[in-house]
Amino acid sequence: MAEELLPSPHPLTPPRSEDDWVTWFRLLRSRRVGPTTFHRLISEHGTAADALAALPDVARAAGVERYAPCPIEVAQEELRQGRLAGAVPLAIGDPAYPALLSELSDAPPVLWCLGDPALLDRRLVALVGARNASSLGTRMAKSLAEGLTAAGFAVVSGLARGVDTAAHLAALEGGTIAVQAGGVDVIYPAENAVLAQEIAERGLRLSEQPMGMQPQARHFPARNRIISGLVQAVVVVEAAAKSGSLITARSALDQGREVMSVPGHPFDGRAAGCNMLIRDGATLVRGPADVVEALTAAPMLLRQARTADTADTAIAARPDGSPPAPRRDPPRRPLAEVAALHGQILDRLGPSPVAEDQLIRDLNAPAGAVGAELVTLELEGRIERRPGGLLART
Repeated sequence: MAEELLPSPHPLTPPRSEDDWVTWFRLLRSRRVGPTTFHRLISEHGTAADALAALPDVARAAGVERYAPCPIEVAQEELRQGRLAGAVPLAIGDPAYPALLSELSDAPPVLWCLGDPALLDRRLVALVGARNASSLGTRMAKSLAEGLTAAGFAVVSGLARGVDTAAHLAALEGGTIAVQAGGVDVIYPAENAVLAQEIAERGLRLSEQPMGMQPQARHFPARNRIISGLVQAVVVVEAAAKSGSLITARSALDQGREVMSVPGHPFDGRAAGCNMLIRDGATLVRGPADVVEALTAAPMLLRQARTADTADTAIAARPDGSPPAPRRDPPRRPLAEVAALHGQILDRLGPSPVAEDQLIRDLNAPAGAVGAELVTLELEGRIERRPGGLLART
């Protein structure tokens, strides 16, 4: 039984032929299939074609009858629209796919790329901040972007107004990557159309969304996890106490990335989020040198920690003379069980908010298992969090 819970031992093979790409896109664009579900399906069934064939049975286990996967014509049209826009799809498992991003359990199975994918091989730092940035905030973003690209880093941001725009503009010469919330061919905000074109010509634009997709509110948290997943560190330049930049910072912490913050005046509401991050342990940033110094030291600390961990394991194995047991990733639950749990969660949620701890008690399921699936459902836009630890179905 335990063997059935482990991921497939076969490495993920990215699409090679046109038919392979169509199959991947059909699976990925099917209703109720997000990145996490995509990976679980591949893990259980081995190939995208077999996973696609199994989808109706999985949906039936979740209480969804007469389920139909994404039509072949939809996938073919997305590929056609990508070619017309000059974009190239990059699948997880491809050697060019960004290594740090591939480590995430909800890594995008496919990224649409418009520009120079070679930038993904560079050391990457994210600069994020307020859309209504102050003059000091935009000047700081510009200074950081110029200094970091001069030190050999490429700058990642979200093509939004304010700090994002300033960071992209300053990093155009040295290397910048814009991660978009909608389709890679959809420019938002419209005022950044010229900047977006320049990034496509001299940098790189990325998106996991279908071609032509207009950005919606639920797409921005998903976009933010890609920004933080690509990079070694996220630097928050200017952010209010409740802002999308703090969502990116939380994603970075969950993914094991460095979180850094530029301090601001206590009376300036646009700096409240930055000051909170510093209070809670984020590295204080006064200029690009602080970022470079922290990231130069980080690999050495990581190597030391791994060396110490290996030594501890070896010592622990010595008493009986046997070698230490190899580490194994935690087992994954079968997708049929996950789909059934999703159905139970959604059945208990409606427009009226419910406390998360009450939901877990009602389900009589392990808190860790429910919490992980709540994140998946939130990223898929099927539930939303409300203040006070409340959940509601969208």
